[in-house]
Amino acid sequence: MKYNRCGKSGLLLPQISFGLWHNFGSVDIFENGESIVKAAFDKGITHFDLANNYGPVPGSAETNFGTILKKNSQGNLRDEIVISTKAGYTMWKGPYGDWGSRKYLLSSLDQSLKRMNLDYVDIFYSHRFDPETPLEETMMALDYAVRSGKALYAGISNYNPEQTKEATGILKRLGTPCLIHQVKYSMFVRQPEEGLLDVLEEKGVGCIAFSPLAQGLLTDKYLKGIPENSRAFNPNGHLLLEDVSEVKIQKIIALNDIAKKRNQTLAQMALAWILKDKRITSVLIGASSVSQLNNNIESLQNLYFTKAELAEIECVLE
Repeated sequence: MKYNRCGKSGLLLPQISFGLWHNFGSVDIFENGESIVKAAFDKGITHFDLANNYGPVPGSAETNFGTILKKNSQGNLRDEIVISTKAGYTMWKGPYGDWGSRKYLLSSLDQSLKRMNLDYVDIFYSHRFDPETPLEETMMALDYAVRSGKALYAGISNYNPEQTKEATGILKRLGTPCLIHQVKYSMFVRQPEEGLLDVLEEKGVGCIAFSPLAQGLLTDKYLKGIPENSRAFNPNGHLLLEDVSEVKIQKIIALNDIAKKRNQTLAQMALAWILKDKRITSVLIGASSVSQLNNNIESLQNLYFTKAELAEIECVLE
């Protein structure tokens, strides 16, 4: 595993980080999740990413991760891993369990720490921009989280370029620089290229890409249509059947052919394609099995693309 510096900070993150968005909730098999987390750490993945509402049920991924840590905590393990969590999407009913108020963010952080049985998280994110709350209030909550010792670094997620400029400016003035931006980015979701990556580079903020495989579309699962064991058929998933169009399937097939010529799986090529950009600190993967995890990590064996390969990929994506 190679570790990249996160923006202009002192923190190094692995090129591949692990997210617990799926497969770690109360509806999932605990032992399977535990084996995946242990295997990830053994492979050099030191960064584990959560959010308050990951599950289902909301909160259960944090609870399970806390149990995994407690069962496998040996020596200075806590000092060898980076744990991040977020608040910003709906977590509980009523006026105080959503969006970006100071009340919600700091209450949620306290709950997350209790669920994971931690004294602090390494990174605490504002999970999304709140158009109804002054951005100063949201950023002051992140600043307080760091100053109180409940988080070591502050981050943002799902902010557009202009929102990112303003947020990073406020945090800098407060004395708690923005460490990292977590953004949805894949071959099928290219919006970060439209200004955001340039802003992050200018401001010295790291970037971690989530959903790099487009909810599993950029794998070999969909080469022959929509299988019944896919996320598109999972009622707890976030991939809709209508997202898997015939046009998209044809693109997946064409991309898979390019990956074969590179001696990679489509998933491996899709991860390598993101990591080719030096502005990307880390790419955030999930996995439903240890074998799937290992397959994704093997993408690091070939991160180089020829100009011809990049041109061929662009032709397919267009």
